[in-house]
Amino acid sequence: MPRWKALPEGLDPEVSEFTNQLRGLVDRSGLSIAAVSDRTGYSKTSWERYLNGRLLAPKGAIVALAEVTGTHQGHLTTMWELAERAWSRSEMRHDMTMEAIRISQARSALGEFSQNPAGGSGKPVRSGGPGGTGGPGGPGGRPAGATTDFGAMRGPGAPSVPQQRGPGGPPRPGGPSLAGPPPAGGRKRGRRKVTIFVASAVGAALVTAGAVLLTGIGGDSGEQTVAESPSPSPSSSAPVLPAGVKCGGDACTGKDPEEMGCGGEFVETVASATVGTALIEVRYSKTCSAAWARITKAVVGDEVRITAGGETSGQTGEVETATNAYTPMVASPDSAGAKACATLASGETGCTPVR
Repeated sequence: MPRWKALPEGLDPEVSEFTNQLRGLVDRSGLSIAAVSDRTGYSKTSWERYLNGRLLAPKGAIVALAEVTGTHQGHLTTMWELAERAWSRSEMRHDMTMEAIRISQARSALGEFSQNPAGGSGKPVRSGGPGGTGGPGGPGGRPAGATTDFGAMRGPGAPSVPQQRGPGGPPRPGGPSLAGPPPAGGRKRGRRKVTIFVASAVGAALVTAGAVLLTGIGGDSGEQTVAESPSPSPSSSAPVLPAGVKCGGDACTGKDPEEMGCGGEFVETVASATVGTALIEVRYSKTCSAAWARITKAVVGDEVRITAGGETSGQTGEVETATNAYTPMVASPDSAGAKACATLASGETGCTPVR
């Protein structure tokens, strides 16, 4: 039975290459995954994920593996940086694909509302023949631009209308000249437009003047009134975390320190104690403002617990299959007050000293 499982389909080639390099280092060292876990301080479950391509190992785990296997740390971290960029690109492509799917669904849904464009009134325009009701000269369908025959419209006793003679043509019944003044209704509409425009301009000037007076002039004491913008609250600006670190403070409580990137170069052991044959440690990350406990040289059934600021804020880890375990994190602004306690399967208990 092969030692390693096949890598996931669709894994980026650079990530696959890096994962195979990690497998080669472990194979050449002759160590089991449990031994790698024990010597690097990262759990067996985490190393199984790293070596099977399901999760990219954090930089701290790579540095620890280089020390354990005697590998050049700079070369290994260089390959890790390439894999980390490829892993980030894959996550970005996944996010963009999901966003494109959401946009396509939104467009399809909104497209149902634009299937019936607005139409016209639907009334046909009549065009009659010669001598008909809508034909030339008829009152119902006079072509655009034709001159109305006012002489034919006069009734008995109506005053005569002077005739006009076109250039070089016979006299025709007179009517209002095409070049004459516009109808009275047009003049009224023009005056209304001018009035509205003037009123709008005056209104805008008054608003501007009022704004200047309100902002530039204070009360009787001559003090200028200035609107103060609210100062941002301390919680509104989250601290900028280093690359690979995924939480800080309260957001880390209950989270796996390795998966959140709080281990490796960002953690130190601030307290330790021996309970029976087991070693317990308080691990603290100033970058993540969080603490957790680790137990090594333990046996199945041993437990370790971390507290910071009170027993109610603790997290517990249990040794299940290997010889070590660690707890989830608890938020802690500093390492003072963080305490690790062990309860061994033999019944023996003990804690680290509180700083």
